[in-house]
Amino acid sequence: MFKAKDIMTKVVITARPEMLIYDAIRTLANRNITGLPVVDADLALVGVLSEKDVLKTLYAAEGSPEQTVKDFMSTDVVSFDANASLIDLCDCLTEGNFRRVPITEDGKLLGIVSRSDIIQAILKLKHQ
Repeated sequence: MFKAKDIMTKVVITARPEMLIYDAIRTLANRNITGLPVVDADLALVGVLSEKDVLKTLYAAEGSPEQTVKDFMSTDVVSFDANASLIDLCDCLTEGNFRRVPITEDGKLLGIVSRSDIIQAILKLKHQ
């Protein structure tokens, strides 16, 4: 059975808490991604900046150019250990209100698993 480390995307675009919010929004838009894990200098996961966070920022016109990712990111982040099972990941992404989960080891970001990563893994299992 696949584990998180087997299906995760290992090259992850991230943000830092001190990154200007509009730079992070541009990264999301230019890279066509739906969320950014937020990490500190040691790659410890400290939050996530999601499309929902960005929409709140833009819609409410709350974001000034001087504000940072830390001002808008979600800090109550659901993440999984690299050895988490495909079943646990699938349960989380079907029941939760998000599209991706960060994968960590000892609190440090290793990768990310999206709904499409799980779909591809299930298809591989079905065709073995």
